[in-house]
Formats: sequence, C-alpha cells, structure tokens
Amino acid sequence: MLKFDSDGVEIAYSDEGEGEPVLLIHGFASNVSTNWIYPGWVKTLTEAGYRAIAYDNRGHGQSQKLYDEAGYGAPIMAGDAQRLLEYLGVSDAHVLGYSMGARIAVFLALQNPGSVRSMVLAGMGINMVRGFGAPGPIAAALEADSADDVASTTARSFRLFAESTGGDLKALAACIRSSREKISEEILSRLSVPTMVAVGSKDVIGGSASALADLIPGAEALEIPNRDHMKAVGDKVFKAGVLRFLSEHS
Repeated sequence: MLKFDSDGVEIAYSDEGEGEPVLLIHGFASNVSTNWIYPGWVKTLTEAGYRAIAYDNRGHGQSQKLYDEAGYGAPIMAGDAQRLLEYLGVSDAHVLGYSMGARIAVFLALQNPGSVRSMVLAGMGINMVRGFGAPGPIAAALEADSADDVASTTARSFRLFAESTGGDLKALAACIRSSREKISEEILSRLSVPTMVAVGSKDVIGGSASALADLIPGAEALEIPNRDHMKAVGDKVFKAGVLRFLSEHS
C-alpha cells in the first residue's frame, strides 16, 4: 500500500494494472484487502484490462484513524476519493462503491460529476434512501468490552466483522456516529452519470436494487442471486455484470 496526504489526513491506497481507471471504494469496517483483493476484484479488473485504484477510507485499514466524528461523513470522505484521483493525475474514472462506499460514490458524483465516467452502487439499494439500522447501537457495540456484551444481533454482527478485519473500533465508532446526510429521491434525480445498482437478492441491509435504480435517471439494476450483504462481494454474477457494464461505458 502507498500513501498520500488528503487535506491533512494520510490515506493508504493501491494502484495496479493499466487501462481505463476503476476507483474502488470499500464499505464500513472493511478495507482494500477484505473488500477488493481477497474477493478477487483487483485481479478480475486488471486481467480485463483496467487499472484498479483502491484505497482505505479514513479511519479504516492502513489509513489514518480519526476519533472525532466531525472528521467523517460521506461528503467529506468523497473528498478523499477526489483528491486521490487528482494526486494520481486521473481526470475521470469508473467508480465501484460497496455499501458505505456506494454512499461515498454518490457524493463524489454529485460534487465532482466530471470525475466519474460511470458508477456502480453495490451492496446498497433502496435503503440508501430509507436507511437501515440506527448508528447509536452499532457504535455502542463497537465500544463494548466484548462482542458477547452486545444484545442486538445486527449490532453484534458489525462488531464481529470489524474485529475480523482488524479495524480500530474507536475510530469506526466515530465514523458510524458521524453526520449521515440523507440521500433523498431529489438528490438521486440529479445524478447524471451512467449508473448500475447491484445488490444481493437476500441483502436486507442494502434493500432492493431495482427500487433504487428507479430513482436514478437511466440507471439499471442487477440482482445478485441468492446472496446476502457479505456474500455478494465476490460473486461471479456480480463481477460479470460489472465487467459488462464497464465495457458498455468505456
């Protein structure tokens, strides 16, 4: 992993392959390795002739940890994505965001539409608008002495996942508590880049792919069969659909 300064925050990133750039933005409590390398995404993209640029979001992986919730929020984190592209001299890229990364991708496209050639919003369907789970219980679970002390099944699953990725629990708690600006139907109607929404058919965290795609001008939906939020990431149907989408918008 390489590192660069993003307005005073050290961000770790990887840059592999040649060809049209694809910016990969991972989900909450994940990192480049967990979201993109182990499931084979970097390999899939580089072998297909793309340049795979992936980075650890602030507070995650090898990037700098912040413990003030004011340092997070999707619009702020989208700034890291934009500055990374500028640092690498990339004028525009395809963007693939998963879960929280999909929210960040939307704000990147809204704030810097010229930087986004096409966009895949994955692991986040209609619940991008409706919301899923209150941040308070998840933050409390992350700060608990042990996962065994967490009663909520959903909150405990976030704690266990964060532990499995080696996450900094206090930094992640600050991230989940940060300003969660709602993405309304009106905001989505302003998106002007080619968009695909890809969500597992059993993903209760993300919600319906088609319902979200219906709110974005010209967007298409990809339902990943028999996959939930965690298992959809490396699915072959998901990868094939993204490669087809990228080729159509190259």
